[in-house]
Amino acid sequence: MQALERAAPTLPMKPGMIERQEQEYIRHGTLVLTANFEVATGKIILSTIGETRNEQDYLKHIIQTISSDPDGKWIFINDQLNTHQSESLVKFVAKQCGIKKDLGEKGKSGILKNMKTRRDFLENKKHRIRFVFTPRHASWLNQVEIWFSILARRLLKRESFSSTENLKMKIMAFIKYFNEVLAKPFKWTYKGKVLTV
Repeated sequence: MQALERAAPTLPMKPGMIERQEQEYIRHGTLVLTANFEVATGKIILSTIGETRNEQDYLKHIIQTISSDPDGKWIFINDQLNTHQSESLVKFVAKQCGIKKDLGEKGKSGILKNMKTRRDFLENKKHRIRFVFTPRHASWLNQVEIWFSILARRLLKRESFSSTENLKMKIMAFIKYFNEVLAKPFKWTYKGKVLTV
């Protein structure tokens, strides 16, 4: 998410005129939000905001999330981004689930060999911590993506941010507001239609 500051104030609505937002802006940097959408409550829980989105950032987020209930059963729904199927994530899940077997070597053998073998391991239904991956080009199946569109429409699209710290503060305030006032489980209404060729 970019911290964009409008170069001039937004002009308010007047009779016969719509609100006019300044098109010119000043860039103040970017932030990455990693959020957990709890499907049962519709709340955003234990989110992290940082400057990068790499393997270590994602693993740190998962560790933070699981530490809130270290012995609990966890199911994470993700897209197929490579950081969601990393070597370090597999090693962490194996350790947390008490799996002591040899995981192999990245790029060469075993569970760590490639993304498919790592994904198969992470999806194992017998694990206390497991991951479900949405099909390619189907991120709309992941409910947190719906929430990200709410964040974009209600906060990011119309706001002006003077710094990345200001952006972070406003995102955290929006999450708090959303959880207290707007959160509820999403009701799926799409029935699906059979495609004919």
